[in-house]
Amino acid sequence: MKLQEHHSKTLLRRAGLPVPPWSVASTAAEARAEAEAYLRDGAQRVVIKAQVLAGGRGKAGGVKLASTAAEAEQVASQILGMSIKGITVRRVMVTPGADIVRELYLAAVLDRTAKRIRLMGSAEGGMEIEELAETRPEQIHSLFAHPHLGLLDYQAREMAFALGLAAHLPAAAGIAKGVFRAMVDNDADLVEINPLAVVRTTNADGSITDSLQALDAKVTIDDSALHRHPDLEAMRDLDEEDPVDIEARAQGLSFIRLDGTIGCMVNGAGLAMTTMDLVKRAGGEPANFLDIGGGARADKVAAALQLILADHHVQAVLVNIFGGIARGDEVARGLVEARSRQARNVPMVVRIVGTNADLAAEILAQAGEGIQTATSLDEAVQKAVAIAAGSAAPA
Repeated sequence: MKLQEHHSKTLLRRAGLPVPPWSVASTAAEARAEAEAYLRDGAQRVVIKAQVLAGGRGKAGGVKLASTAAEAEQVASQILGMSIKGITVRRVMVTPGADIVRELYLAAVLDRTAKRIRLMGSAEGGMEIEELAETRPEQIHSLFAHPHLGLLDYQAREMAFALGLAAHLPAAAGIAKGVFRAMVDNDADLVEINPLAVVRTTNADGSITDSLQALDAKVTIDDSALHRHPDLEAMRDLDEEDPVDIEARAQGLSFIRLDGTIGCMVNGAGLAMTTMDLVKRAGGEPANFLDIGGGARADKVAAALQLILADHHVQAVLVNIFGGIARGDEVARGLVEARSRQARNVPMVVRIVGTNADLAAEILAQAGEGIQTATSLDEAVQKAVAIAAGSAAPA
C-alpha cells in the first residue's frame, strides 16, 4: 500500500525525524488560509504540492512556489483538478519553503534477495535519483542492517560520512537510524526521503544555522501486515485505487491486473504463477494474476470471475483448480452461477482435478455452450490461447 506524502511524513515524524510543518488542503481557499498562517509565522514563501501517488510531480507542474496568500490560492487552483500520469489531483500539501543548501537521498528498502533491510544513500538527491542509479551507480552507497540487531551505530555513522555529512554527524546518524526504525515499526517495504536537505535558516540575531530536514517522503506498507496496523489501513487513499482492486480486497482475493487477453483463475499462488508461465510459453498473454485461495467456495468463485470479466480486454478465461481443500463441485457451481450473470459471452476453459473432480465435470457438462473442459493443464492452456487468438480451439 502506497501512502500519500503527508501520511508518509506523519510516520517519519513519529520515528523522530526532522520534518517541516505541513497542512493539507482540498480547496484553493483552504490552501490560501494555510499559506497565510505560515507566512505570518515568518516563512518567506510556501510550497504547494500535489498529493498523488505518482512520481515526477514537479516536472508535471504539480509543485509550485508562492510568496503571498493570494498567489498560493491561485497556484492551488491550478494544481487541484489537474491530471498527473492519469491521476486527478484532489488534495495539495502546503508547507513553508526552505532555503536549500544541498539535496541528498536516503532510503531503506526491503531487499528480498538478501532477506535484509538495505539502507541506501547518495550525496546527490532530487528528482533524478533514478537516472543516477542507472548512469552512476557508484554514487549510491548501500549497506545492510543486521537481521537481529538492526542498524548499528557505526553503520549509521558510515552512511553519514558517505553522504558528506561529517559536519552534521549526530543528526545524520540519527536520521539514518530513524529511517530504519520507521521501516521496522510500520512493516514497510520502502521508506524514502528525497530530498533529505541541508536547510539554511537565518536566526533573529542574524546568525545562520544549517540543519537537516526531510523535505519529501515516500512510504509503502506491506499489505500482508496491515492487520497489525489499523491506523495505517485508515491512510489508504481509495480515490487512487482501481475499483477492481478495492473489490478484490473486499472479497479476500489476491488479484493483480495485467495487460493480456487470457483471464486466469487459479487456487494457490505457486500454481497461479505456473499457469501464467505456461500461457506465456504457449504464445498467450495473461490478463491477470488471481489466486482464489485454497478453500474457495462458490460465492468467492463467482466474485472472482466477475473481477476477471471487468477487464474488457479478456477474450478467454482459463480456470485451473487443484482440489485439495477446495472442492471441485463447489468451484464448478460458482463458475456456472457467475456465467449465468455475466454481461459478456466470454468462452471459458476449465481444468479441475482433485477433490470431487468427477462431480465438477458433470456440473460443467450440463452448463451448455461456452465452457470447455480439459484433463491436463497443457491442454487447457492450448485451448485458451487458441480462443484468445481468435482461432477455433480443439473440442
